[in-house]
Amino acid sequence: MRVKLSDITHYSKGSQINREDLIDNGEYIYLNGGINPSGRWTASNVDANTITISEGGNSSGYINYITEPFWCGAHCYYLFDGPKNTKYLYYALKSQQERLFAIRSGACMPNIKKADLGKFEFEFDYDEKKQDEIVSVLSSTENIINNRKKELEKLDELIRARFIELFGDVGTGVFNYETYKLGDVAKVGSSHRVFTTEFVESGIPFYRGTEIGELANGQKPSDPYYISEEHYVRLASDDTEPKVGDLLMPSICNKGQVWLVDTEEPFYYKDGRVLCISPDRTVFNSKFLQYFMREKTLIEYPKMGSGSTFAEFKIFLLKDMDVLVPPIELQEQFADFAQATDKSKFQKYNATILSHNIYVFETRRRFICKPTLII
Repeated sequence: MRVKLSDITHYSKGSQINREDLIDNGEYIYLNGGINPSGRWTASNVDANTITISEGGNSSGYINYITEPFWCGAHCYYLFDGPKNTKYLYYALKSQQERLFAIRSGACMPNIKKADLGKFEFEFDYDEKKQDEIVSVLSSTENIINNRKKELEKLDELIRARFIELFGDVGTGVFNYETYKLGDVAKVGSSHRVFTTEFVESGIPFYRGTEIGELANGQKPSDPYYISEEHYVRLASDDTEPKVGDLLMPSICNKGQVWLVDTEEPFYYKDGRVLCISPDRTVFNSKFLQYFMREKTLIEYPKMGSGSTFAEFKIFLLKDMDVLVPPIELQEQFADFAQATDKSKFQKYNATILSHNIYVFETRRRFICKPTLII
């Protein structure tokens, strides 16, 4: 039946702790809105197995389920004295995640008002036997997804360990071989400018930083723009056309999203916001350089954000970046190892997506909501 949140549970915000007061080795996580904990603290103010809803910020409305005692901050709601089966209530609310995001107010700093949260309506079955059945199905699928994610993380750790064994540690900057400026061993540049008025309904794909990030994660771009074939021919008539083996990365490369071009199908990309690295093939194996640049940008990007409202890599910054240049034979050995591991990752990733789709479908089907799958 349809219920209001305030009809079946109480909810409240926690107490604020200033970020500078948080303790690295505190016993309890500190959740102050957001999707992930903001740090750790020495005490808890909320019990384990509690539903939280972010109150403010870009993630306001995000629903979480915390399985351990924790400290809840002032920008996060926690639910209490509600249904006995808190996991069922979590799934009932999580199935309506997009609707909950939609009740946010405030342009500069989105937030969810307490009264609006209480009036939020959703489907809820009071039959405890049915609640247990639903939780059993969804929890099992959720566990499969989490286990597969852990397997993917272990494969990442395996590649990282192999890299350190062969070449040294990107994190510490202690290497077994010499480094050179990227601009001395690769061509670094971007594309010609394309204006929004030049986009067409279909044609040659035009990738922005968003699409490059998706490609770097092994995903098909979800919503690319297009330019005409004639326009593409004019733009790509010189050396701005990426080649197989080149690396493309968004200028806001905050997650190591470096794509190794692996297709001869034509495409073009946004000037300035997507950067192209065309390595000297006699110096680099592209797969090796892709891995190195992923790790390197993860380290360098946070340094750029200090005191800046809009941090991004520029061509001159990339050219001046120190890159490791080991013997090409060792690079190829590492690339073969990484390629074989990536195949396993790809298979496990597809299995994870399938499990996620089943989870989404079952959650929304059971709570009377049109399912939306990941493609």
